[in-house]
Amino acid sequence: QVQLVESGGGSVQAGGSLRLSCATSGYIGHRYCMAWFRQAPGQEREGVARLYVGTSAPFYTDSVRGRFTISRDNAKNTLFLEMRGLKPEDTAMYYCAARRDGCTWDMDYWGKGTLVTIAS
Repeated sequence: QVQLVESGGGSVQAGGSLRLSCATSGYIGHRYCMAWFRQAPGQEREGVARLYVGTSAPFYTDSVRGRFTISRDNAKNTLFLEMRGLKPEDTAMYYCAARRDGCTWDMDYWGKGTLVTIAS
C-alpha cells in the first residue's frame, strides 16, 4: 500500500516561491506515475504536473508550465513541486498522487493535501 504525505504549503505574496514535498512510503516501481493536483475553492480538482518514475519525464498543465517544476528524489522517496512566480490564482489545496502503471491523470493513491495561499 502506497501512502503519501504532503508538506510545505503556506501563505506567500504574489511573485513568491514555495516548495511542496510529498513523502512516500510503500513500493513505487519504475512504471509508476507521480503527480501533483490542486483544487481551488469552488472548483474541480485539476492536474498540475506529473512525472513518470522510470524516465523522470515531466508533464505540466499549461497554466503552470515554466513556473512549476516537478522532481523526485528516489533515494529519499520524496516528490517535490517547486513553485515560482506564484499568482493569486494558484491558491488551492495541493495534493500528491500516484498511479501504478503509466502516466495519466487517473490516479490510484492520494495524499490528504497541503494548503497554498497566495496574497495579491
